[in-house]
Amino acid sequence: MTQNTLIVTVESIGTVQQRTADAFEQALAGDVPDHDAPRRLSFETTDQLARVFTPRAIDLLQAIAQNDPESIREAARVVDRDIRQVSENLERLEEYGVVEFVEEGRAKRPVVPYDEIDIRLPLRETVDRDAAPA
Repeated sequence: MTQNTLIVTVESIGTVQQRTADAFEQALAGDVPDHDAPRRLSFETTDQLARVFTPRAIDLLQAIAQNDPESIREAARVVDRDIRQVSENLERLEEYGVVEFVEEGRAKRPVVPYDEIDIRLPLRETVDRDAAPA
């Protein structure tokens, strides 16, 4: 079984736009890969990434993936945290597509649709050598 991976990056809007344009051109040319590309989530700054992927959020994601809780309340019990804090954390993660909710009666069951989250944090900017000097 192949892993369903979310790739999280810190990169400029320009880089994201260029990657999107390149993928669009490849698709128009009929050069479509045989498999689905991994889902990507990009932030412009490390501060933005850190507001979403806090240590508590990562612990919560791991607990949900491993324990498959039936509700937000059960997820809060698993991580031994206040339900309001867990609910707010899950809502933020849902906004970014990291968590999904399955409605089951009156309960909302949190689901992590990924097997792995790959956080890529570049330490050096890549330089496009083909670009004309400014």
